[in-house]
Amino acid sequence: MTATEKKTWFITGAARGLGAAIARAALDAGDRVVVAGRNRAALTDAFGPDSETVMSLALDVTDTAAIPAAVEAAVGRFGRIDVLVNNAGYGHLGIFEEIAPKDVRAQFETNVFGLFEMTRAVLPLMRAQRSGRIFNISSIGGLVGGESGAVYCASKFAVEGFSESVAQEVRPFNVHVTIIEPGFFRTDFLDASSIRYGDNPIADYAEASAAIRAFFDARSHNQAGDPVKLGQALVVLAKTENPPVRWAAGTDAIGMVEMKANSLKAELDAWRDLSASTDGTFAFREEPAAGAWG
Repeated sequence: MTATEKKTWFITGAARGLGAAIARAALDAGDRVVVAGRNRAALTDAFGPDSETVMSLALDVTDTAAIPAAVEAAVGRFGRIDVLVNNAGYGHLGIFEEIAPKDVRAQFETNVFGLFEMTRAVLPLMRAQRSGRIFNISSIGGLVGGESGAVYCASKFAVEGFSESVAQEVRPFNVHVTIIEPGFFRTDFLDASSIRYGDNPIADYAEASAAIRAFFDARSHNQAGDPVKLGQALVVLAKTENPPVRWAAGTDAIGMVEMKANSLKAELDAWRDLSASTDGTFAFREEPAAGAWG
């Protein structure tokens, strides 16, 4: 498929927020879009009835048994999937000790395992086509951890490690995986309808927990990032011959990536001698291949 041909997108979590903005940008570009979300009525309210360019599917990505059927329905309607946007997710923020284990698991079921299973269902199609793009919506919190982000950032760090690894596995088939790292965007992410906090308060953390909630409440719907522009940027990336493995969205994200890179380099240099001292006397050394680890 050339960059000018119509593409078929499959977007999870498409009823609102970044998912809806990405879907609208793809439609505006003349592409076909499968919009998926837990509530099909919300999707039809947002995008209208099914048509030659839109198909709405009810899909909860934590229902792994439903994912293959949804992908099959999309292919049955449009013949192929060229772009998968793994956008479904939410933020469970707050002090780690105040978040119950069941809520940690729920965060990973959606943000990580749902994304894994969507990717597993679509990759065979893209390999057969010898083409495809996968955009995994991470966060700047997938690169930079911070107070209140232990659970959410852990889920996004997992997405980043997964995506960076799979990108190398599927590149020979002309399938490209790009990690999208948005900063703060003006969506419902920090709204009470989406964000979740720990519900096991601990007195030692009372002041910190209150400050965290106040911080995020003040920024809800006041974020600098424009979802419309992010959607338009993904349309550009979908047409780019060699897209990046990581793409930061927003000047705040750019600043945090630069801060992280500088911090890593400074810390590495500060402890370089001790790190190097762990080599064995007869260790064999060569330059690591791309992606080598361990």
